[in-house]
Amino acid sequence: MKDLNYDNLEVGYDVPAVPGMDEADIQTPCLVLDLDALERNVRKMGDFAQKMGVRHRSHGKMHKSVDVQLLQQEMGGACGVCCQKVSEAEVFARGGITDVLVSNQVTDPAKIDRLARLPKLGARTIVCVDDVANVADLSAAAVRHGTEIECLIEIDCGAGRCGVRTTDAVLEIARTIRDAEGLRFSGLQAYQGAMQHLDSYEDRRAKIDVAVAQVKEAVDALAAEGMECDIVGGGGTGSYYFEGKSGVYNELQCGSYAFMDADYGRILDENGNRIDAGEWENALFILTTVMSHAKADKAICDAGLKAQSVDSGLPFIYGRDDVKYVKCSDEHGVIEDAKGVLKVNEKLRLVPGHCDPTCNVHDWYVGVRGGKVETLWPVSARGKAY
Repeated sequence: MKDLNYDNLEVGYDVPAVPGMDEADIQTPCLVLDLDALERNVRKMGDFAQKMGVRHRSHGKMHKSVDVQLLQQEMGGACGVCCQKVSEAEVFARGGITDVLVSNQVTDPAKIDRLARLPKLGARTIVCVDDVANVADLSAAAVRHGTEIECLIEIDCGAGRCGVRTTDAVLEIARTIRDAEGLRFSGLQAYQGAMQHLDSYEDRRAKIDVAVAQVKEAVDALAAEGMECDIVGGGGTGSYYFEGKSGVYNELQCGSYAFMDADYGRILDENGNRIDAGEWENALFILTTVMSHAKADKAICDAGLKAQSVDSGLPFIYGRDDVKYVKCSDEHGVIEDAKGVLKVNEKLRLVPGHCDPTCNVHDWYVGVRGGKVETLWPVSARGKAY
């Protein structure tokens, strides 16, 4: 993204902070990124993908930020971006991302028309298909705009949402795409989302073993008909090592690894350790301020429901075991403070329960290094859900 003109931005009115400011002076509640931790996470995933001989297409629905995506490409070698909605894809394409996968179905006529115009922004445009009837509509839009849309057939390999379940269905859709003007068959989408948060490493592996066998059957059947898969995509923060080592998948689609959240942090690695205790670092925080301590045993902070998503549980207070975030309402968070150690105006870092929807309710990421604000990045695709 273009560098912001901070001379025209007023702290508190326009932005929560400006470069050079101490972390203690940031306006709250807001999202803070520990840039050192973020960069280590990004490099680590990039190194893994390179070692396994697979690509990593980072998932932009998590951060919804052109700047974070550019970092993942430049520092982590990501080949492009996944997103879930056409409006997200438009933001990334306009921001200079040149390889964009909408890892979802697009069936609404107006959305299909917008999708078909994405290549005119300079972006390779890929979409998922799980219905043969969708192919004609995608083809007509691509022909109308003189563009090409690449298609991945989505396989339901255990998530129970979108996707076909049989190899015969894969072959039927693939043949239809192959013969359609303006479209290109590019491979398979096979993300097993239902197992990503299973605590046990062995339970996750058992689920992925089933998915890998199902996907391999489809890849082999397509190859027998002369249709090679450029992309066999899937894999998340809870499973990437299984898909990456499978010999079947060639593209990973991890998102939360870069920031981490409390829900993902609880799952266990192969040694029985939480993955936020060594595999990945917490890089995303909700910075919050204690605004009241009128009750001796509890403090009230300014990060409530409007500053985060609690669908996956409450946040935890980073680096503290003497206080606990226990409850929230619209604008308030309640913190147990039995010993009365917190002070009014003290700032705390919260690790959100679920990073994706939490990021979507903020305008800015404040990048911090060594206790100082280094940069501000807009949450570029905030609210882009259509």
